[in-house]
Amino acid sequence: MTTKYPYLRQDFLASIVVFLVAVPLCVGVAVASGVPAELGLVTGIVGGLVTGFLPGSSLQVSGPAAGLTVLVFEAVSEFGVGTLGVIVLMAGLLQLAMGFLKIGRWFRAISVSVVEGMLCGIGLVIIAGQIYAAAGLKAPSTGIGKIAGLPGAFADALGSSAALASLAIGAGTIAVIVLWKKLPKAVQSVPGALAAVVLATVAALAFGLPVATVTVEGLFGVVQVPGAGAFGELATPAIWGTIVAFALIASAESLFSAAAVDRLHDGPRTEYNKEMVAQGVGNTVCGLLGALPMTAVIVRSSANVNAGAKTKTSRVLHGAWLLLFAAALPSTLALVPIPALAGILVHAGWKLIPFREISSLWRSHRGEALILVVTAVSIVAVNMFEGVLIGLALSVAKTAWEASHLKTEVVDKGAGPIQVHLSGNATFLRLPKILDSLEALPQDRPVELDLSGLHHLDHACRTALENWAERHSAVGTEPVRVTAA
Repeated sequence: MTTKYPYLRQDFLASIVVFLVAVPLCVGVAVASGVPAELGLVTGIVGGLVTGFLPGSSLQVSGPAAGLTVLVFEAVSEFGVGTLGVIVLMAGLLQLAMGFLKIGRWFRAISVSVVEGMLCGIGLVIIAGQIYAAAGLKAPSTGIGKIAGLPGAFADALGSSAALASLAIGAGTIAVIVLWKKLPKAVQSVPGALAAVVLATVAALAFGLPVATVTVEGLFGVVQVPGAGAFGELATPAIWGTIVAFALIASAESLFSAAAVDRLHDGPRTEYNKEMVAQGVGNTVCGLLGALPMTAVIVRSSANVNAGAKTKTSRVLHGAWLLLFAAALPSTLALVPIPALAGILVHAGWKLIPFREISSLWRSHRGEALILVVTAVSIVAVNMFEGVLIGLALSVAKTAWEASHLKTEVVDKGAGPIQVHLSGNATFLRLPKILDSLEALPQDRPVELDLSGLHHLDHACRTALENWAERHSAVGTEPVRVTAA
């Protein structure tokens, strides 16, 4: 036993810590996604017992993620909980295909600004939506609606003692999580989120506060294999956009998490394509069980590393503890106040907003900062998938513009031909600038056009330069002499 599992003690202790971190997050993400609380635990169990066994990244932990809450809520609202399993199943199969086709490593090429913007937009929508949940109010369906409706929601809450009590539980939960980090290390061995939920539950019971609590249906009551009707939804074109969004965003979040976790330890590095396959297997199983989608989660993963985990054993064991909890103690969930879970997610949403990165980018790369902000605003204003596509399109356009750097130098010695030197990359993006310079030259003077300094000359520019040369030579001037690129 000791030879085969030399780090069993460290991994065992780490698994307990990860389990305690995972319980409130699994439940909170599920409730915020509009599905039964137990489905969050099911996804956490699969993340440990299935994905945890597979190769890829040895220390990162998978489960339901706050980053997918908005997308899942939109999918459940549009297609229903019964169809969620089919969406997650197909997304998992798509991840498997991407892993086998070795597309995993290409996710590292996605602009960091787009990813940070995605997280920022998700964070804003989560915070806005969970404030309503903390007050026991129904949130508007759109991101803009959630934010615009906050003043009215606070006004409504001030007139209701039940809403104020609910808000107090939510605010108290956030305060405990924030202040917990300032307590002695021995106390911090209990995760702040778990301590906050326990204290909120005790306070609600002790003072008899009129707050909503988690609805419990039992682990086996919520697990539903998708039926023929759910698979029939695949004939709806709209559902495929959601499936692609699940697959791409879950993959991006998992692989960026893997890169972050690799910086936290000195163990084996992540094999990105294998990790993509592992996530695909996990989501395929989650889909078959009708559960939430999974991603690798940086909060649980960093807790795993910081607790001293050495191998994948810790994350597998954490899945076993989740299964024992879900099977033996599900009734304890019925005591948990929903505003406490909302408080956990408001805190999680706040941590998704990259304040330092925004200010750093604004000082050094304002174009990247603009992409980050536009991506975030687009997610809030439209939806997750289209917001990310807008960010990616902006990033590609910015890269194309920068890659087409061109220098135009005109040398006119007063007599003889005018010399024009082009250097850099001549693409259609710079064509207006090139033609403006050439058409401003005197019509009655010969021109020598030197293209030897160009690294790249695309078809649009070449055609435009040939047409300009013909027009310039047509008025009786000497033909334009061109030194080829």
